[in-house]
Amino acid sequence: MTAFDLAPPTDDQRQAITDTLSPDERRVLLQHGTEAAFCGVFLDNKKQGVYTCRFCGLPLFRSNAKFDSGTGWPSFFQPYDESHIRRLRDTSYGMIRIEEVCARCGSHLGHVFPDGPRPTGERHCLNSVAMSFTEAGQSLPDVLHRGAPEGRPDAGA
Repeated sequence: MTAFDLAPPTDDQRQAITDTLSPDERRVLLQHGTEAAFCGVFLDNKKQGVYTCRFCGLPLFRSNAKFDSGTGWPSFFQPYDESHIRRLRDTSYGMIRIEEVCARCGSHLGHVFPDGPRPTGERHCLNSVAMSFTEAGQSLPDVLHRGAPEGRPDAGA
């Protein structure tokens, strides 16, 4: 069980956050878009820390679960906490895939595939614009003003 509050943003919070998003962030997070391969800001990020949902700030992946998949998008083999993501069947574009969305706000993050490395065998293939990054030792974002959970005041990945 996660220490983070997974209750969705209020309508007012959702509108205020939406107003701050760039057109690309809106297209990916809210309209299930995809950024172009090999151009995302986090593709080659090697810093230690935590990747969070760009919309609501929920921690999604630790940097120590990131790997180079060669696909052109940041890829991870394990989520920060399984309860922080939701997996949905996606049949768009004539394919059957598993879409990954933030469990708190429902924003589109990317897709998960069964061709990743050990120990999970999963490749969580994410859009950089769907995430923010917090370096190790820094406080995680508190976008919804709910305070840091007990025992998890920073990103200490």
